[in-house]
Amino acid sequence: MSLPGYNRYLSNDSDEENDSIEILQRPHYKYHRYSLDLPGIMTKEQQTQIGVAGPKLIVAMVGLPARGKSYIVKKLRRYLTWLQYETKIFNVGNLRRNTAQLIKNGTAPNNHSHSFFDPNNEYAKNVRDQLAMDSLDELIYWLKTGGRVGIHDATNSTIARRKKILERCQRENNFKVLFIESICDDKEVLESNMRLKLSGPDYKNVDPEEALDDFRRRVANYERAYETIGEEEEKTDVEYCKLINVGKKIIAHNIKGYLSGQCIFYLMNLNLIDRQIWLTRHGESADNVSGRIGGDSSLSEKGRKFAACLSRFVHAQKMLFRQKQLENYREKIGSSTPPPEPPERNFLVWTSMLKRTIETVESLDPKEFDIMHIRFLNEIYAGRCEGKTYQEIEQSYPEEFNARKNNKLYYRYPGMGGESYLDVIHRVNPLIIELERMTDNILVVTHRVVLRIILAYFLDVEKEKVPDMDVPLHTLYCLQPKAYGSELTKWKYDDEQDQFFQIE
Repeated sequence: MSLPGYNRYLSNDSDEENDSIEILQRPHYKYHRYSLDLPGIMTKEQQTQIGVAGPKLIVAMVGLPARGKSYIVKKLRRYLTWLQYETKIFNVGNLRRNTAQLIKNGTAPNNHSHSFFDPNNEYAKNVRDQLAMDSLDELIYWLKTGGRVGIHDATNSTIARRKKILERCQRENNFKVLFIESICDDKEVLESNMRLKLSGPDYKNVDPEEALDDFRRRVANYERAYETIGEEEEKTDVEYCKLINVGKKIIAHNIKGYLSGQCIFYLMNLNLIDRQIWLTRHGESADNVSGRIGGDSSLSEKGRKFAACLSRFVHAQKMLFRQKQLENYREKIGSSTPPPEPPERNFLVWTSMLKRTIETVESLDPKEFDIMHIRFLNEIYAGRCEGKTYQEIEQSYPEEFNARKNNKLYYRYPGMGGESYLDVIHRVNPLIIELERMTDNILVVTHRVVLRIILAYFLDVEKEKVPDMDVPLHTLYCLQPKAYGSELTKWKYDDEQDQFFQIE
């Protein structure tokens, strides 16, 4: 496993009332004062609020229809929001549909039909350009009123349109523009994407064959005017990234700043391979029984029983997935001469470095499962409150108890190494990237806070709800990433029957 590294580091000394933040730099590097672009960093002028250093970012999509732009923007918004950057998508197609009554014309009888996208239709072209700029104005207003990253979801398929976008954004202070172009020439993927469009709002209640023909003609109209980002725009110092065939090839030019770089790095690691991500907390531990937080206790008897059943269950699910993989393979090849069967997927197992997670997977055969213990998966560190019950914390540190109760998301435990939810999010970030990159199945055995944070990413949970997510012991979650999101199934361990049952 190759985990992404970091080229900037933070030193947080939280045992005193005032936190200090030091940026460690190599002497021969000169960073812009906004190079450290992380949410949750406070300046001296922002002592009473959570501040974010760095310029606002506008991500402008580029590409023909059915090239996966919607998939990219939804994934990117979910990721950046999970990292605590306020992010919003502004879709020009939605704005077009919402203003349909205003753009009727004899040369464009239906603002959804292919004729509206004909490059020789001057009226329709002017309307499309105006809608794109109106959407951009909405985006800019939102950024000015508290947003952090705005995503302009449109084709933006000509040099002239992209020039207008840059000129409009350059009128604002402290705004950056990153173009992301999605290119796809995989015929199978394109055909699948085009058929998905038929279920969209443009073709509601339209005959499928008629809708498909209209959409193909729409794409052909775009292709006649399409201009990919190239050398002419590079001369203007534009920042852009090209994603070709869902990330099989990537071209990046002039990428500057932490946030832009983080976007590109994230998009480089996406894939659509069918796989399963199993998530659970460790079995019940001695500290769970006594109500103590943190610590490094072993499993209770009940926890060991759960661990043994988990081993049997995961082995059975591994065999079931392989069986389905072979069935799909045989169905796909039909009666043709079969090539060699696809190799069986690796099945990874990750745990934290704490005893209760390691003991939970002790029954798994290391010859069958690739088991790793990773410090990033450790539970939130409670500093001076480690090993205490919540009642003891309330008695010993009443102000800390109330501060946590009032704002669990941003609250940081007192003492050396004490963490907040936000700290854990950035600690877990490399693992999220790896989960997106990998094509293998995996079981992750971790702790309550970390499990909440991982589930929040995949299920797109609002940040205010993350600290209160219900993730009980002895519950198993199975995620299957899809183009439209993540499918979730849940399994609950029954101690009396010593087996798992699927629940809603």
